Amino acid sequence: MAVSTPSLDNNMSSTPAPAPKPLHISAQPVTLQNWYKKINWLNTTLVVLIPLYGLYLTTSTPLTRPTLIWSILYYFMTAFGITGGYHRLWSHRCYSARLPLRLFLAFTGAGAIQGSIRWWSANHRAHHRWTDTMKDPYSVMRGLLFSHIGWMVLNNDPKVKGRTDISDLDSDAIVVFQHKHYGKCLLLAAWVFPMAVAGLGWGDWWGGLVYVGIMRACFVQQATFCVNSLAHWIGEQPFDDRRSPRDHVVTALVTMGEGYHNFHHEFPSDYRNAIIWYQYDPTKWLIYLFSLIPLYPQTYALKTFRSNEIEKGRLQQQQKAIDRKRSTLDWGVSLSQLPVISWDDFRLDASKEGAALVAIAGVIHDVSAFVKEHPGGKTLIKSAIGKDATALFNGGVYEHSNAAHNLLSTMRVGILRVGRRSRFGRGGGYEVGGGQGWEWACGC
Repeated sequence: MAVSTPSLDNNMSSTPAPAPKPLHISAQPVTLQNWYKKINWLNTTLVVLIPLYGLYLTTSTPLTRPTLIWSILYYFMTAFGITGGYHRLWSHRCYSARLPLRLFLAFTGAGAIQGSIRWWSANHRAHHRWTDTMKDPYSVMRGLLFSHIGWMVLNNDPKVKGRTDISDLDSDAIVVFQHKHYGKCLLLAAWVFPMAVAGLGWGDWWGGLVYVGIMRACFVQQATFCVNSLAHWIGEQPFDDRRSPRDHVVTALVTMGEGYHNFHHEFPSDYRNAIIWYQYDPTKWLIYLFSLIPLYPQTYALKTFRSNEIEKGRLQQQQKAIDRKRSTLDWGVSLSQLPVISWDDFRLDASKEGAALVAIAGVIHDVSAFVKEHPGGKTLIKSAIGKDATALFNGGVYEHSNAAHNLLSTMRVGILRVGRRSRFGRGGGYEVGGGQGWEWACGC
């Protein structure tokens, strides 16, 4: 007896189609019902709400001189925790540091309230790997405000961010400990410690919390955020202009030397951001000074990129600038676009009334508009019409200047077909194509 079985089509038709996954909140339009879901409330509290509250508290909290000095000192300490620690030590491995300095950098970095070493470095490595793309966590292509602070205060789809390798960080005991206990580290380094120093030192507990704790952290945050925004927005690009990073002294002043960002993106493993002695990079100076401590230097294996490669990058950018400027100038008709004219035709055309054709270095030039302007006199230039004046032009009578060579190139009208090969002096160029003309030294 035949046994009937359900057909494959029936099985497929009876299986419900999987429901489409909802869009991440960042991809959904803003409505009155979901706007609050788009905000990362933890980050917004730490980088916006608490600083605003601290700003309000300053209106009723006197600022004493010792607290001001302590605020400035702790500002630079925590800023160095980010620039010298989070950035150049852990994100890029630009140098190595011994345990005391590593502990100091992990502590002061936590006091800057910018996330753990592991979280910060993972984002920064993604930023370098995926610069100016949607996978860049704080891409300036999404707007200056987004790259400065928007990426912090908004809920972004974690699947969009580019992936990077942080296995080295996961094997670092200090990084792992700080990441695991980051909340406690933040509370202690950002607020309790600076408040305690001011309180125990000169009795200003509240001022220590408001100024050295809250407001100091706010300034460090905004200064660091400028590396993500201003350093990709204003300044020059002396090493590469294919991506947005730029060098600017103002950004460097704000960020403890991180403003030479074009150099940094080209040579991220270099412990320096500024390579010229007068450029402001206190982070570089501190890393170097720590390597000079007698007996037990705190930094070692400072990495620098080969100067030969740095100069090649600089020279290539200069050449690009020259080429752009060159393209705006009149260098005459390209030799490849000029007609090839025989010697007999050249002589025939030169003999016509009003014609003033001269052959120089295998190229025919119409000098009719220049006869009266010729500094050597019109008689001299007329004597060369219909002739090969290469020897006269290149020293036979006068060694013409570079300006004369450039001006002559704007008068080209043809290539002279000749049967001989010759090499000419300065500006003459060389023959190509078996007597089909010469390419000028300028490359036109």
